[in-house]
Amino acid sequence: MIKTNEEIELLKIAGKIVGDTHNYLKNFIKPGITTKQLDKLAYDFIVNQGAEPSFLNYDGFPASICTSINEEVVHGIPSNRVLQDGDIISIDIGACYKGYHGDSAWSYPVGTISKEKQYLLEHTLKALFEGLKMVKPGNKIGDIGYMIEKYALNHKLGVVKELVGHGVGSHLHESPDVPNYGNKNTGMVLRKGMVIAIEPMLNLGSSDICILDDDWTIVTCDDMPSAHFEHTVLITKDGYEILTKR
Repeated sequence: MIKTNEEIELLKIAGKIVGDTHNYLKNFIKPGITTKQLDKLAYDFIVNQGAEPSFLNYDGFPASICTSINEEVVHGIPSNRVLQDGDIISIDIGACYKGYHGDSAWSYPVGTISKEKQYLLEHTLKALFEGLKMVKPGNKIGDIGYMIEKYALNHKLGVVKELVGHGVGSHLHESPDVPNYGNKNTGMVLRKGMVIAIEPMLNLGSSDICILDDDWTIVTCDDMPSAHFEHTVLITKDGYEILTKR
């Protein structure tokens, strides 16, 4: 799990490609565009950077990005669905550069959204950075989840527990798991040179989730909106460095 300097350099490039792809795509996220069009834009951009989409054909996933709208939590499959004013959309992007991955999800408003959805986006993003505060050598995985869960519950948001963050490297998902809940001073000790993805998924309503018949798309069981923010980070000697900067 401790990456070499050479691996870290490749992970930094992969992470930058992911961040750049988000910055490119956000200009197109508006009412009237389809999620399939966003997927094609992302594919072309990633390939033009000399990388490959990490998600395409990953365990059979049929697209380059995940596009999860409103009550969809994660793993939404791009389609001919048209984005509507008032939607929110989580876009999860992975890029593989010379065998190493970057991974970052971000949730976006489409046009003008409700105050409730704005609240959800604001505080899910803040929950991510609450978790990041605990990322430094000597702390433990449980410290990250504790901070995310505490922040979410203080803001009356449901914490999805079945889906977790993870290590990132030559595989898209590696050890350790990084839950968005937990207890202080529990779990694996964080060490310099580890690369992990932290990704709170929070719901406006219940934390309960269901999976659709496509065997990919995960939704809230109560149909309330969900948001998802994720960064891949490198653990440094005194903290962390975001590899998927936007």
